[in-house]
Amino acid sequence: MAKIALLNQAGEKVKDLKLSAEVFETPFNQQVVYDVVNAQRAAMRQGTHDTKGRSEVRGGGKKPFRQKGTGRARQGSTRAPQWVGGGTVFGPTPRSYAFKLNKKVKRLALKNVLSYKLSEKLLVAVDKLTFEEAKTKAFVEFLSNVKVEGKTMVVCAPEEFSDVANLSARNIPTVFYTVANNASVYELLCYKNLVLTEGAIKYFEEELK
Repeated sequence: MAKIALLNQAGEKVKDLKLSAEVFETPFNQQVVYDVVNAQRAAMRQGTHDTKGRSEVRGGGKKPFRQKGTGRARQGSTRAPQWVGGGTVFGPTPRSYAFKLNKKVKRLALKNVLSYKLSEKLLVAVDKLTFEEAKTKAFVEFLSNVKVEGKTMVVCAPEEFSDVANLSARNIPTVFYTVANNASVYELLCYKNLVLTEGAIKYFEEELK
């Protein structure tokens, strides 16, 4: 069973926290992580692209020339695809790019990423996050205390979410503050460092068993 130092907001060690091997010591499976990230990125696509078919373009109500006697191929509308200004054949139309993945695959990918962060020493555990008032300076000071630099994702348990902490963090372009039940594999990989509260660790251990 893995252990990690549990720090307070001042960066002082409180105790050694034991981590569930089932969640934080999972062998890395690149294909599973790729599949989940691919699905999440696909679901983000708006899919609002649209082209007009021959029934949607303007004009073309009149037959361009008579059916017989001209020696040309018969034509019924100037808005057929072969005409300039005609409709598009098989063009993109609004649709959703989302596709389904099994819950087991999503859970395994999340465990893979958490295990990877721990093995690469990119995971920091803190006992709790409390801020008296919304100040960016206070959040920057906290990150400095726990010796975290660069792009950082800070995750707390759902019941620990604080509007004050959220307001303090949102002005820092390299920091993302969220709750454990909203943390996605894609977001975890977008940020180099991961800061978890003790509550968030317990949440992951209970949900991903």
